[in-house]
Amino acid sequence: MHIAKNIKLLSWLNFCTDFVFFAPVAILYFAHVTGSYALGMSIFSIAYVSSAMFEVPTGIISDLVGRKKTTILGALSAVACVLLYAIGGSYWVLATGSLFQGLSRAFYSGNNDALLHDTLREIGKENEYHTYLGKTGSMFQLALAIAAVIGGILAARSYALVIWASVIPQIGAFIIALLLVEPKRISSESTNVLHHLSVSMKYFVQNRKLRMLSIASALRFGLGESGYLLRSAFVITLWPLWAIGIASFLGNIGAAISYYFAGKVITKYTPYKVLNFEILSNRIINFVALLFPTVLSPALMSIPSLLFGVGSVALGSLFQREFTQSQRATMGSLNALLGHGVFGICSIAVGLIADRFDARVALIVINILLLTPLFFYRKIFLHERANGGRIRIS
Repeated sequence: MHIAKNIKLLSWLNFCTDFVFFAPVAILYFAHVTGSYALGMSIFSIAYVSSAMFEVPTGIISDLVGRKKTTILGALSAVACVLLYAIGGSYWVLATGSLFQGLSRAFYSGNNDALLHDTLREIGKENEYHTYLGKTGSMFQLALAIAAVIGGILAARSYALVIWASVIPQIGAFIIALLLVEPKRISSESTNVLHHLSVSMKYFVQNRKLRMLSIASALRFGLGESGYLLRSAFVITLWPLWAIGIASFLGNIGAAISYYFAGKVITKYTPYKVLNFEILSNRIINFVALLFPTVLSPALMSIPSLLFGVGSVALGSLFQREFTQSQRATMGSLNALLGHGVFGICSIAVGLIADRFDARVALIVINILLLTPLFFYRKIFLHERANGGRIRIS
């Protein structure tokens, strides 16, 4: 069948990947098993740090071996991860599961975006990448939204039930991965791994815009993800356990809508205006919800999700413009490596703050730090204007 079917298959792969019922209560489950928020957050940290370690090797595998095979390996790793989470019982079982989660994320991160880009290139729609990235990315959030409501209800009955139920969608993702079509290879460059990596790193060193984008992206991801994963610990102080899924549902639905219409918004406005507005509006709303906590705070904190997808797609499209075709997945993995490294540090620090004070204080600190990407976006904008447009290394 024509390679265009990859677009629909990637959408459903994204849906199954994030159709995990335990997502809204993961920190509560991990803290329950380990005995503290710091140890619970360390499970997430292990996943992201291991992902950082695996990022570059898996990106090279994708570029040299193929997008489809890499996706299949990612799906298998996800199945192993959720199985170990479901078995649970001790910190070390959860930690082993998080290692497989990191491996799965690494296989998926640079590879799946590269698979979408290569598919669109082959069918002559490469210039519409941001539109299709938004639509396929919306499936992540739609899956999380549906799973959140179900997961909150299941968690109120049993943590074990909500984890075991999450195994089934990961098996579905593996089946979908088997149906993907491998894009044609157009590069005639050396397949030597060290040469491939050195060329990719050279572009990061020489391209100033790419370096600043990577730093801003790492801060946005590392800090933002830490806050998102800890948020349930704040919500539980205001809402009952069964209702936590509703808070996640509202945020994920907003993000799904944001992803779906991201292409149109980015076409109308510049990516930098989108990113700046997302950061500023997000911080204002979260500060109000956290500094003046009420029963309405969890719902209020879901409002910024309406811009999350647009911001993510804007950032992703800026990266794809700078990446080279033959190192696309590897360069994406190098960028993800930095972001996951930042998360590994931030998540532990945030957990310690939550243990010492409470989750609300930790979230306030995160939102203050999340203003820092604005500095880098401004530097990139001024750099572009000074050079008459974006910079590419020839």
